[in-house]
Amino acid sequence: MIDTLPGLTLSSERVEFIPTRDAGLKRLERFVARAGRHYGSTRNYDFGSEQRGNVSALSPWVRHRLITEQDVLARVLASHSPRRAEKFVQEVFWRTYFKGLLEQRPSVWTHYQSDLIKRFEALEKDPKLRLTYRAAVAGSTGIDCFDHWAAELSQTGYLHNHARMWMASIWIFTLRLPWELGADFFLRHLLDGDPASNTLGWRWVAGLHTKGKTYLARADNIEKYTDGRFRPSGLARVAEPLSEAVDHSRQPIAPCDPPPSGPYLLLLTEEDLRGADLMPAPPEGALGLLATEGRSVQPIGELAKVFAQEAMQGALENYDAGPQHAEDWSVPILAATRQYGVRTVATAYPPVGPVRARLDKAAPALAKAGVTLLRVRRDYDSITWPHARAGFFALKKKIPAILDSLKLTR
Repeated sequence: MIDTLPGLTLSSERVEFIPTRDAGLKRLERFVARAGRHYGSTRNYDFGSEQRGNVSALSPWVRHRLITEQDVLARVLASHSPRRAEKFVQEVFWRTYFKGLLEQRPSVWTHYQSDLIKRFEALEKDPKLRLTYRAAVAGSTGIDCFDHWAAELSQTGYLHNHARMWMASIWIFTLRLPWELGADFFLRHLLDGDPASNTLGWRWVAGLHTKGKTYLARADNIEKYTDGRFRPSGLARVAEPLSEAVDHSRQPIAPCDPPPSGPYLLLLTEEDLRGADLMPAPPEGALGLLATEGRSVQPIGELAKVFAQEAMQGALENYDAGPQHAEDWSVPILAATRQYGVRTVATAYPPVGPVRARLDKAAPALAKAGVTLLRVRRDYDSITWPHARAGFFALKKKIPAILDSLKLTR
């Protein structure tokens, strides 16, 4: 039914998510010509995993900053005017917005984690809830589109953004499952699983992010934007917003540190595998630590785990080091400082999430041992995050000025 979209021609285009910077740049180069009006008119369509030509599918690489938001914006705006690529540029800034907002409202993440444990405990006590949950994650609910996307998520580690919204809505309002369990299902399997985008996206669908505003999955909308592949029946007809007792007050963004001025150990994490770009000189050595398992109290999907591990392995290939896993990060960090004879550790600033939590936990032991930990933030983040105070509109208004300040406009 693709010919129902005037002027649109699509060819088979399955994205191969190879966890290297080169692969991310090649995907960006393949997409860039379509980042203008083509993207604006077709981005909401989910044509299936074999036809991803209408979207960038860059999120797994950007999530780990194998390529950065600034890399993407610079390349797109070298080929399109900001006006022509407006929709795509805004989508890049949506990711930035979620990062900045969670940075200023960190209790959203901590409450989600604690509530998630309670939701899993509730599954053990409620057979009916447990049965529904198991059907949802197994893709056996009987709702054809939902079951298809559940399988696609588990088998590929990726979903179109519109499919994520539909799934979240069906999960919450049709299946009547706790949103935290759905957010966890996504975070465990997505190659681009991100604490900010994932948690706040689910909260937006549920009516917790923008108070009282929910997203309702409708059969006619699904039929239209899957190009007739699905028209589910039995979906909820209303989406009453969820509520919560806690008020997530805004906190100031944590200060960042200057780059190291002397010998240092480079610490790479899955939050930013291009952290070396932020440093003024090469390190004495490097250490790579993974916090992928910290995404959930449940096992992480193999595809997401392997993507993060292999991405880090590639980032470390010039440093004669490999990825490490540790619950207490102070132990491998202190061992590496002794190995390389340094008293300073520098890393790209980690936003709220598992990496941040493990670094915060390790910091007292490092300080006690006389090791300085520097968290160096990218200019892009420092410029954009402060504008993510409430709704997206405030940041959206600032996009032209931000692009100018980053020298991304012609």
